[in-house]
Amino acid sequence: MIVAKSGICIAVAAALALASALASGQRSLVDGAERSAEKPAAVEYLYPEQVTVPAGKATTVTLHFRIAPGLHINSHTPSEDELIPTTLSIPDGSGVRLEGAIYPPGTDFTLPLDPKTKLSVYTGEFIIQARIVATPGDHLVEARLRYQACDNHACMPPRTMTAAIDVLAK
Repeated sequence: MIVAKSGICIAVAAALALASALASGQRSLVDGAERSAEKPAAVEYLYPEQVTVPAGKATTVTLHFRIAPGLHINSHTPSEDELIPTTLSIPDGSGVRLEGAIYPPGTDFTLPLDPKTKLSVYTGEFIIQARIVATPGDHLVEARLRYQACDNHACMPPRTMTAAIDVLAK
């Protein structure tokens, strides 16, 4: 009788081990499927990766961004007060100060559901002329772009992305 019980125990243990292995294999497949189904970022920083500027002098740096196909983001001056504008910032303490920024004008855009309302948006590639002042040295700056991306049917929650720029100030 003890032999039969231990044989059953071994069989149950083997079945549990097999079920656990299959479950973890399925989880990996599901995790992989979820990762592959993730949408690419709505906005991507393109360049420059590095700039050299005179230390202590305001210098204009052109930052290039690209919006994913099928999406748009509100311009820096959206047409409605409740819409979130696109803004650029540089964190304090980075050795680089954002003195100002010139944003491109938005393009008029109408939604199929509301053709009477014109929105001011960016699509495709756009640039921001950032006027920066840097202290002497090499500074890895993580500039921040805050935006809200939308498609023709809905808007995503607002996001803040980072644009890493190595600023060499001599």
